[in-house]
Amino acid sequence: MTKKSATPVNSFKQSLVLCLGNEILSDDGFGPAVAGRLLECDGLTVDTEIISASLAGFNLLDHLAGRERVLIVDTIRTEGSVPGDLHYFPLNDLAPSHHLTTSHQISLPTAIELGRSLGLDMPGEIDVLAVEASDLETLREELTPAVSGAVSTAVKLVKEWVLLKW
Repeated sequence: MTKKSATPVNSFKQSLVLCLGNEILSDDGFGPAVAGRLLECDGLTVDTEIISASLAGFNLLDHLAGRERVLIVDTIRTEGSVPGDLHYFPLNDLAPSHHLTTSHQISLPTAIELGRSLGLDMPGEIDVLAVEASDLETLREELTPAVSGAVSTAVKLVKEWVLLKW
């Protein structure tokens, strides 16, 4: 008679590329566009899981818990950048939300802090690759030209992150 382990077996890969966005909100579809291209690359997903999701806040915790390293691919709006510019930075460079009025407004850093305070095994390394967006409001399935032009470069950078483990 064999004894079953009480420790659950981790059924997913330790590295994750989490591409966030909504495919029907113009430039917000950047993450899903990058994910689609990455999933076409042979051998890239051997050690890394690629997920496209239209989630935010608390809903991301299930995807992040138990991972060693994560790269978030998303859109961003900053001052001084032009649409299509790519930004790469560690998640720690973003400030957590402190003035929440609803759970829908929780930021990614706040969600990570919450996960850690709940005792979840949050990744030790979380990086962000974000494109400067132009249009995040228009209901359409096409990216603006500037953001569309950044997809190939983003795919190249993600491959480097996966293969070279920046």
